[in-house]
Formats: sequence, structure tokens, C-alpha cells
Amino acid sequence: MPTRRVTFRLYPTPTQEQKLRYCRAMHKELYNSALANRKTQYQKFGNKVDYYQQQNSLPAFKEVWTEYKLLNAGSLQATLKRVDFAYQRFFQRLGKYPRFKSIRHYSGWTYPDGRQGFKAHTTGVNGYLKLVDLDVEIQMRGEARVWGNPTTCTIVYLHGKWYASITVDASSIKRELGTGAIGIDIGCKSALAITDGENHQLVEAPKFLRKAEIQIKHTSKSKRRKRSPNRKSKIKASRRWKKASDRVSKLTRKVANQRQNWVHQVAAEIASGNSLVATEKLEVKNMTRKVKKGKRKKQKAGLNKSILDVGFGMLKSAIKYKVEEGGGQFIEVPTKKVKPSQTCPKCGNQHSKTLDERIHQCYECGYQQDRDIASAEVCLYWVKGSHCGLGVPPSGASGVTLPGFGTNLADGDGSSSTSLPKTRKSCGGMKQLAQKKRLKSQPAVGDAETPTSA
Repeated sequence: MPTRRVTFRLYPTPTQEQKLRYCRAMHKELYNSALANRKTQYQKFGNKVDYYQQQNSLPAFKEVWTEYKLLNAGSLQATLKRVDFAYQRFFQRLGKYPRFKSIRHYSGWTYPDGRQGFKAHTTGVNGYLKLVDLDVEIQMRGEARVWGNPTTCTIVYLHGKWYASITVDASSIKRELGTGAIGIDIGCKSALAITDGENHQLVEAPKFLRKAEIQIKHTSKSKRRKRSPNRKSKIKASRRWKKASDRVSKLTRKVANQRQNWVHQVAAEIASGNSLVATEKLEVKNMTRKVKKGKRKKQKAGLNKSILDVGFGMLKSAIKYKVEEGGGQFIEVPTKKVKPSQTCPKCGNQHSKTLDERIHQCYECGYQQDRDIASAEVCLYWVKGSHCGLGVPPSGASGVTLPGFGTNLADGDGSSSTSLPKTRKSCGGMKQLAQKKRLKSQPAVGDAETPTSA
């Protein structure tokens, strides 16, 4: 079932905000308690505690800590599921070992059931959010592009403001796509190089972070001159430090909002005219990996900043879901196999290039083109399986398959659109609560979880 996420800004009254802060602190304590239970049981007794064992211990836990009886049961289970997700990521080597969280680093909690935990009194434009367990009805503002039946709601506290992130059922929504087929190359100098084989377009990188970098550095320097907090020495932050910290957060948040807005505008424009999009498969995490030693450490740091400023991963994800929302195809060409930036789209000859070579010059056929455009052409031709130059193939002439590839859309490997990496396994979701019975007969391992002291 396709879902869409809509974020509203919440405007609670002082009394309502006090309840929200209390609930956030309670969920933080439960998270730390569940983490401590897993860690203690494994280190001291050799027992492996899973999600269902902790879920079954919730009734006994609430008998000891009666204040948790007032909170929604589904939201408590979602907090335990968050701990399980953290461990699954660690076991799959996608993250570090889960750590205890302070209230500053615990953003919020989730209501997994829209029929019991919350009620969204809105049609997608402004409205009110009712939280049943807290008995509050909070005003919210925002406008959704599409609206449907609310399924889950996550309350988020970010930069001193409250937000409601609501997922809605969008099964009846289908985006209208064009009939075009294009190849895309994502880069730093030109954020997007787009081609359909005949027409080419370069979309320059907006460089929001680079433009705001001087102002951010100036504000950060002012922040460093104020008295910062030190928990070990029990030193509190000064009021001026807090104000300077808010100014830095405001600038970085503005850059993030500008980038997100630009990404969705570009992705919507691409999806409106095309139903087939081909691009190379990028491992952004590996591309932006920090250099530990070497002479070109500063150069690599600058390259990483440029990659993150464009938002390679965000841009690719936005184009992908918008194309697939309309029933189109988003294909990721295996970079290590095809090598789009090193391959000639006309004859298929591969010639290595350095990053400073911005023009593709083939020594075999003499084809000359912008490097990014040539890479986008290779992605498009690889997906189609054949080509005959930049124009339409002559009548009676079959396309020339790229040498060494022999591939087309039908036999492309599963590394495109919807497949998951081989090393990543599904760790389940909140749907397990409805699909499996609670193991009431199975006793919880160890003692009931007890919240850690703040």
C-alpha cells in the first residue's frame, strides 16, 4: 500500500506543551530502559532479548511504573520497536552500537494506529491534531499536496519547535507522467545532466551551503566565544551561548529547507515529462567517506561538502519515488560494470579520465561531448540496449549494442529501482503487531525493565 508523509507545524498552548515535554521524557526513559535490559541480559546472563519479549513485559512494567498506564500502548510498543531497529542496523553493520539517549537527542515518539492513538481533524490544509492519551487538541498548520486516510503519526521536537509527521494512505493517488525516456548523471558542477539521446540539458548546482557558508562561519565563531555547557564540570551554558546556538541552527535549517524545496521542484519537473529514467548507481556513503590520512585530505573534504550540498541521495530518492508513483520505471545502472563516466556512448570504448577532465574525447571514433552528458547517454543506451549515434537509427539498420555490455531493460540485474542490497535484510515493521500474536505465554527474560535515572 503506497503511503505519503505530510509534516505539519504544531502550535501548542503552554499547558499542552508541558504535556508534550512530559510524554517525550517518558518515552526517552522507556527507550533507555529497554536498551539497558538488552545490554544487561546479554552481558551478565548470556540471554538474547528480542522485541516480542520486551513487548510482553510491558504489562508487568506498567504495574511497577504506573504513570505509563496513561500513555498509549501502541506508542510504547513503537518505542520498543525503535530499539529493535537500532540493534538490527548494528547487526547489519549499517550503524554503531545503540547508545543511551539524553532528552536533547531524543526527538519524539510515534502513534502507529490512527484509529486509537490520534485523530487528525484536517482535510490536508491546517486543522487540529488530537492526542487521545494526553487529552489535548493542538492547532497545526501546513498544506499537503495529497491527502488520504491517516495511518501513523510521529511527534517531533526539533530546534525548539513541535511538528506532527503523519503518513496517509495514498493508494488512490497516481501521478501523471510523460512518455519520454531520459538518462541522468548527477554531479557537483552540474547537479544534473539530462539527455534523451537528442536533446541535452545541464542543471547547475544551486550551492545553497556554499553561499551561506561565510555567514554560518561568522555566527559559529561568535558562538564559540560564549560560555558553552560542560556536563563533566557541571557548567551551564550562558544565555548568549543559547541565543548564538539558535542563530546557527536557524541558518543551517534554512539551507536544508532550500535544498529540499529545490530537489522536489526538479524531481517533479523530470517526472512530469518522462516515464523512464536511467541513472548510475551511486554509493553516497562511500563517496563521502572521510579521509584519515594523506596529502589530499583537504581536497577530499571539499569534495565531500560539494556532494552533500547538492544532495545526491535526496535528489535520486525524490526522482525515484515520483516516477514510480506514476507507474514509471527508475533504473539504476551498475556503475562498476558499465563505468558510464569512462565509456564512450557512441562506440563503447572505455578510457579512464581524471576528475578535472570535463570534456569526453573518444580516441577511437572521435566523438566529443560534455563529460556529464556523455555519462547520461551511456546510462540511457545501456537501459535501452542499443543505439545508433545521437539521432534516430536509419531505416533498416539495427542499433549497435554497446561493446562488452549486451544488456537491455529486460535482462538488467536486480540492482535497479526496488531491490534491496544483498547484505541488508528486512527487520520487520509495526505491521508485525497485527500479523503475529503477542506471546503472552512466553515469560519475559530477566527482570522487568526499569527506567534509568535521568
